[in-house]
Amino acid sequence: MKSSKLSLFDLTMIVIGLVIGMGIFRTATDSAKDALTPGVFFGAWIVGGLVAMCGALTYAEIGSRHPVTGGYYKIFSYAYHPSLAFSINCIILVSNAASLSAVALIGSGYISQVIFHEPATDLTKVSIAIIAIIIFYGVNLMGLKMSSRTQNVLMIIKIGIVIMLIAALCFPSIYYQPVAVAALPAPAAEAGWQDYIRSFGLSLVAVSFTYGGYQQTINFGHEVKDASRNIPKGIFIGITTIIILYLAVNFSYYKVIGFNNLKNTNEIATVIAGKLFGNTGALFFSGLLFLSVLAYVNVLLMSNPRVMYAMSDDGVLPAAFRMRSKKKDVLVVSLSVFAATCIIVLFFAKTFNELLSFTIFLDCFGMAMSAGSIFVLRKRTRHLDNDRSIYKMRLYPLQPLIFIAAYSFVGISIAINRPRTALVGIAVLATFMLLYFLMNRRKPIAFDPDKTDNS
Repeated sequence: MKSSKLSLFDLTMIVIGLVIGMGIFRTATDSAKDALTPGVFFGAWIVGGLVAMCGALTYAEIGSRHPVTGGYYKIFSYAYHPSLAFSINCIILVSNAASLSAVALIGSGYISQVIFHEPATDLTKVSIAIIAIIIFYGVNLMGLKMSSRTQNVLMIIKIGIVIMLIAALCFPSIYYQPVAVAALPAPAAEAGWQDYIRSFGLSLVAVSFTYGGYQQTINFGHEVKDASRNIPKGIFIGITTIIILYLAVNFSYYKVIGFNNLKNTNEIATVIAGKLFGNTGALFFSGLLFLSVLAYVNVLLMSNPRVMYAMSDDGVLPAAFRMRSKKKDVLVVSLSVFAATCIIVLFFAKTFNELLSFTIFLDCFGMAMSAGSIFVLRKRTRHLDNDRSIYKMRLYPLQPLIFIAAYSFVGISIAINRPRTALVGIAVLATFMLLYFLMNRRKPIAFDPDKTDNS
């Protein structure tokens, strides 16, 4: 019988597909705004990629050692306590809602250039993003699922856009030519080392958002053929490819637009498309980007309600979240709550920068805590150390320590520079922990490593 396990190529493509999303078409601007120099800017993208590699390897071993259905809740419950498991899973859902809203704002920024002749206001962009969410909420209520063919078209569009952006490097005639301007900012050389550390930390916020997705390796660590050999190879090849692509795209932005202009150009990809193909080509390109965004919105609206269903099925959310419509087999309550959360987060945040900081600050809790579970898992599953069917990191505990330190650094950077965002994030976490105890959920789950759920 043919093996159903993932090959090295399958794993590599999954890693690349998980990470490369819509962020690279906007977050370079936000990263550049906080970078004092191009060196800090490109350094953040390199370090962000290395941190992503450490995280992907860590999550792959966690998934390999603890292959259970239920994702993060089961892992947190086993390694820590169900109250923390409930709270972190809920803030991950809120973070996903904020991520969806942020990506919808990216798309609204691009499509607004097609609809309006003048730059759209923040309120207009928020309105377009809300309309997109409502439309795809309705689509999902009708029971439609995105087919693999649509996903393939989406990936072709994304890859084509990335290739086009990199190809701009082959046309020196469109490169940015510096011009004399008045009131230049103070030279970066005057900044002290504290300023560079602060700049690097803030630049990493946008970079972390763009590299996100690799944490999903937790879901297939036990489903890879010859895991001990193929997992590190697949993750290394995949993340290295992503680092090269991201550096190439950002270098194209740097050469074509110029570093100072990059700080103030939100719809970067359209600017480059305009230089290559003129105004008509730029408008067409903006439309393609918006379609890609809508597909991403649809994917998150499909997947996250199923997470809520799993949590309800496990008894940590009310039974209402398991309700399905009889005709369309749709998780109506879960879908409605998640869509409403997206709109609420979008309405209160209103700008991409606020959403970005809020998303990453919440992620800092989830990422650091979930990666930390590897220390508990290693101790409790020592009997699996010689099992070649699981993946075991080399140089342990270097990778999880680097990963946890990096996300702690990013979280502290946000807390120092955006204290209101940090306070809201902490309040959200505390609220969910309080809800857990108010609902008087069941006692911690006892986990038997010899009876793992490999489904």
